[in-house]
Amino acid sequence: MSGHRGERVGQRIQEIVARLLREEVRDPRIGFVTLTGVEVSKDLHVARVFVAGHGSDAERTAALKGLNSAAPFFRRAVGRELSLRFTPELVFEEDAGVERGFRVETILRELHAGPGGEEEEE
Repeated sequence: MSGHRGERVGQRIQEIVARLLREEVRDPRIGFVTLTGVEVSKDLHVARVFVAGHGSDAERTAALKGLNSAAPFFRRAVGRELSLRFTPELVFEEDAGVERGFRVETILRELHAGPGGEEEEE
């Protein structure tokens, strides 16, 4: 099986889930999340959907719980729209890379600001 097929399936899953989040999901726990990517296992049985939550840690945790509780709904919709022998199980995970990027950016800004807290002139 080609690795490209997994990438194509992942991209389609991301498109479908994003549309459903925009148009159909009404769970207040989910709030505002950004889908950052989908990794599909080689056998296409599991799809890890990475999300970047916005807000406090509690809000991001609640959004992740809401997404995982709605996973069967998303899976049925994906199954209806994709012509696959087996519909992948969807597992929602927080994208740690986005959080690390924000932390690095904050640290760089603080370093650039200098010891007095004001931006240094070039």
